[in-house]
Amino acid sequence: MTSTANAPFDRRGVLLSGFLPAALFAIGEGAIIPIIPIAADSLGASLAFAGFVAALILVGELIGDVPSGVVVGRIGERNAMMGAAVVSVVGLLVCVVAPNAWVLALGVFLVGVSTAVFALARHAYMTTAIPLRIRARALSSLGGVFRFGYFVGPFVSAGIVHVTGTTQSAFWIHVVCCLAAAVVLLVLRDPATGVRGLRLPSRASRPEHGPDGTGRTGAPAPHPDEPPTDTGAQFVEREAHGLFRTIRENRAVLARLGSGAALIGALRAGRQVILPLWAVSVGLDDASAALVIGIAGAVDFALFYTSGQIMDRWGRLASALPCMLGLAVSYFLLAWSGHLDARVGWFVGIAIGMSLANGVGSGILMTLGADLAPRGNPAPFLGAWRFTGDFGSAAAPLVISGVTAVASLALASGVMGVLGLVGAGVLLRYVPRYLPRRLR
Repeated sequence: MTSTANAPFDRRGVLLSGFLPAALFAIGEGAIIPIIPIAADSLGASLAFAGFVAALILVGELIGDVPSGVVVGRIGERNAMMGAAVVSVVGLLVCVVAPNAWVLALGVFLVGVSTAVFALARHAYMTTAIPLRIRARALSSLGGVFRFGYFVGPFVSAGIVHVTGTTQSAFWIHVVCCLAAAVVLLVLRDPATGVRGLRLPSRASRPEHGPDGTGRTGAPAPHPDEPPTDTGAQFVEREAHGLFRTIRENRAVLARLGSGAALIGALRAGRQVILPLWAVSVGLDDASAALVIGIAGAVDFALFYTSGQIMDRWGRLASALPCMLGLAVSYFLLAWSGHLDARVGWFVGIAIGMSLANGVGSGILMTLGADLAPRGNPAPFLGAWRFTGDFGSAAAPLVISGVTAVASLALASGVMGVLGLVGAGVLLRYVPRYLPRRLR
């Protein structure tokens, strides 16, 4: 019997089973994100509460990041993605039938938690299935798939809402996408095992690529036909213990490089908040602002594969540092340009510059997480790692709104620029410490 560790890499099978479900899920999520505050408003929510309901999808992702490692470790990556899709459908149906904004909030929160499980399972699957030599390109392409979904989703949503005349119909788009993703995962063969459908994980039969991208690393796993020696509750308890042990054993890298990941997440999320606000402050009408931000988004999306090539060829810092420094400079330029007569032109140029910088860093967080994760069981570490990035993403809008309320939007932009410089310094200091020379 041929060992899977020595089996040839099935690029088409891995990418299809990893990318197609992710694309479907991303299109569905992109379709509902702009609709959530509108749906809350239609159910009688105040403007402030509608914003809170919209934020719950990020809160759900943040809360779901770390415990999702236990779920993925218990049932395996593919099964976790299918389960997350089903839970997301439940949350979406709650949103569809919600009689008030509080019930809608519950449904949105469920969607956020299930998104965390789906994202972690997908990340862990790609981490173990992709050889090191093409890891960055694969994961940056995965980031591009999500950018594509978030770009296309709102257009699909706008068309469906226009045809049906009801805001709640947009949630059905994500229902269809989740079910389609689950069917794809159920039907496609798992390249690691050669089987279809639900199957409990067996790490002995998975091609966990080592540092050279070819062989398996880590401790030997039990024989796949060996019956479990503990009950389900004991297994979950053991997985939870393993989760906290993983976090404890990796607390140094999570605190140091994790802070850099949080700052990357913050600068990226801040861009999505500050550009619309700045468009309003310089007097752009809604259509013009949407056009500029849409063009910037297209530039961002176009660079996802370039980012992976940079990381695979020249190392992770070659992508991370230009990304952080480019975003920091763009924030500083926004703060400086607010008083200029040509501030609209500056805004257009800076928006595109931000997208160039962000695009160069496409997939950097997933790639760093995959590089740092233990080879044998990456899910617990990746859950903690994703939490750091999502924490920054969730905190950035609060920082921008708080500084703007106390002082000004220009100062908020300057504060984000300073955070970008700090993040670049953190990455420059700690990436060489924790990654092998060939990956830096």
